[in-house]
Amino acid sequence: MNYLFFTIYAILLAVLAFFTGEIVTFIMLGIILIALQNIHATLKNILKVLKENKTTS
Repeated sequence: MNYLFFTIYAILLAVLAFFTGEIVTFIMLGIILIALQNIHATLKNILKVLKENKTTS
């Protein structure tokens, strides 16, 4: 469900960036947001593994 909101938000920002001439800024922010999303997903996976190991030992 979050991906739908992220997609809508990204489209709105892309339209705004197109009309204001800030295409490069939009692309750089997109790259940063993708990197942060990947870091967040990795940390969630690590937490899940640590919780599983804690309950089994």
